[in-house]
Amino acid sequence: MASSSHLNWLIVRNCNAYLLKKRDIPKPFSTERNNLTNLSSFRYSGLVHHKTLAVLPADKKGFTVVYKKKNCENKPAKSSVKVTMKSGPRRSLYKLKKTLKAQRYRKDLTKAALRRASAVLRSQKPTNPKKAKKTKKPE
Repeated sequence: MASSSHLNWLIVRNCNAYLLKKRDIPKPFSTERNNLTNLSSFRYSGLVHHKTLAVLPADKKGFTVVYKKKNCENKPAKSSVKVTMKSGPRRSLYKLKKTLKAQRYRKDLTKAALRRASAVLRSQKPTNPKKAKKTKKPE
């Protein structure tokens, strides 16, 4: 018998190993792997839901999408599926959106997953060094 994710959240929300509380910040952060926004909230928690989603940076370019299969929730080694997307930023984001929509996999996480994926892609972009401005010599 599977327990309710709401009940699990009530048990784990104030005390778990991934909770990160800071002074003067009302909402605590979460450092768990399957949390897309790193906020400690029921919606984004990867601890309590049967279906979770994570977007991680791939080796050199692109990103990896990790999600859980619902029918293997009692077998942790077999439950996670990794898909690497590295065919250019626009195409990869389109493929991610299309995949999540086609599988009907947690519609509420689609926008957060796209934001995380675009942030990962942005961080992999090489930075342009700023050139020093040329000053005119007085004649």
